[in-house]
Amino acid sequence: MTEKQAPDELRQVMHAYEKLTPDVVLDALASVGLYGDGRLMALSSYENRVYQVHLENTVGEAESAGDIVVVKFYRPDRWTETQIIEEHAFAAELMAAEIPVVGALELQGRTLNHFGGFSFSVSPSRGGRRPELDNMEVLEWIGRFLARIHAVGSASQFKHRPALNLQTFGYASRDILLAGNYLPLDMESRWRKAFEDAMQTAQAVFESVGDVKQLRLHGDCHPGNILWTPEGLPGAGPHFVDLDDARSGPAVQDLWMLMSGDRAQCTRQLGALVDGYEEFREFDRRELALIEPLRTLRLVHYSAWLAQRWHDPIFPINFPWFGSSDYWKGQVDMLEEQNEAMQEAPLVV
Repeated sequence: MTEKQAPDELRQVMHAYEKLTPDVVLDALASVGLYGDGRLMALSSYENRVYQVHLENTVGEAESAGDIVVVKFYRPDRWTETQIIEEHAFAAELMAAEIPVVGALELQGRTLNHFGGFSFSVSPSRGGRRPELDNMEVLEWIGRFLARIHAVGSASQFKHRPALNLQTFGYASRDILLAGNYLPLDMESRWRKAFEDAMQTAQAVFESVGDVKQLRLHGDCHPGNILWTPEGLPGAGPHFVDLDDARSGPAVQDLWMLMSGDRAQCTRQLGALVDGYEEFREFDRRELALIEPLRTLRLVHYSAWLAQRWHDPIFPINFPWFGSSDYWKGQVDMLEEQNEAMQEAPLVV
């Protein structure tokens, strides 16, 4: 990317995480009464900076936190403090309903803390592995808990966190990409056309489905955000982590990312999820038509997400292909494929 795409006013955000040294991490924890013993490990996260920290044998709030905690330093200027606190409150509602969600600890009377120019939260560390999504019993189990999450999510509405819709994930993403000149000249017109065609089809599908219930959602319910504990061990089953992308939207948003493979395989997986889901909550089958439009919106939003993070040094290192003509040709091809997929008959369960 050029200097035009990383203007001077972004410099402070651009280098914010460079100040986040191990000493700063430990000092931030100490500021809320938790004292690390020097062992910390960076966990995989591009959006925020997340560390697993071993604590000294102390008492008080540290004792309630456990021996190991996870501390998350939020990306500056992504969410407002009010939006982060609203996410924490949603997680607290879910945990109060005995749903296995890993939420932020309340330390010194609050869940969101500040140190050294950073906002951070602390959560208990929970182990687990990725769920086996080719196991129908596992999917049914996940479906039951998603229904319980949505039952709580439907009881109220977010006041500050945005919704997932054509504007926020589609057109807003387009505007970011075009305003920042992220598309190479040889691909810009092709991408614009593919995008507009896809959005017109997506809008037609949304309109054909009609009004569906808008819920508070996990929002980013892919397999990496579910930790699975095998049966026979304490806390067996799924634990849902990382509500950082919690938004309002249709229930099916939290289901479709757990499906993969050909149409027959996706139908089996979706059937197991819905079977489990409907043990606790009715699933509106009209929403099945929204799977491909939602997949299309995520595709466009992902490119805008990369663009907005390009000033973070870890992004050019880990995504060196972003911005190339080959990358955008691939995006055009996928948008054209999605345009066709959205016109096919939806899955039926």
